[in-house]
Amino acid sequence: MKIKSAEFVTSAVQPSQYPPGELPEFAFSGRSNVGKSSLINALVNRKKLVQTSSTPGKTRLVNFFRVNDELMLVDLPGYGYARVSEAERQKWRPMIEQYLSGRKSLKAVIVILDARRDPGKTDIQLLDWLARLGIPRIIAVTKCDKLSKTALAKQVRVIAQGLAVAHEELVLFSATSHQGRDVLWRAISNLAKISPISTPSEEGPPATI
Repeated sequence: MKIKSAEFVTSAVQPSQYPPGELPEFAFSGRSNVGKSSLINALVNRKKLVQTSSTPGKTRLVNFFRVNDELMLVDLPGYGYARVSEAERQKWRPMIEQYLSGRKSLKAVIVILDARRDPGKTDIQLLDWLARLGIPRIIAVTKCDKLSKTALAKQVRVIAQGLAVAHEELVLFSATSHQGRDVLWRAISNLAKISPISTPSEEGPPATI
């Protein structure tokens, strides 16, 4: 199955503004500026479905995107290091936690880390919190094209150790080369119980390390 449609649905700050939970949902969360928007755009083969910005903390709402009328991708505000006030960040936390803990249609959270950065306290806390809630997680490591093969292999070990997970659990991703896109789609499709989503073959296979 190919991606036939990908569209913005709505932005929300509270449950009353969420769209009906009729489709399986997959939320994307990570520290500010880890490439979350670029990852989502690469997944759906769109350049500007999600607006990207070099300014951390750009996403300040819970944004819903419908794909093929079969599932929903949910872009959550980034955490940590956002260039916004502490008061603004404190507004985001209950908004994010309310969505994650109360959304019955949520099937998994894609936790995103930058390949060039070691895991932070907030990354570990998010994984622990998801485990306590019983929410499946998929760990994606972005910007892999920014490192050499040797440096990337080293960082994969550091990230896996820091998160206390097997390195095989990490999905290595590049929005530029599309490395890891098919792997991530397979994981999402399995949890959504739909046929695997594929993207146009003319773009070529994903790169490997």
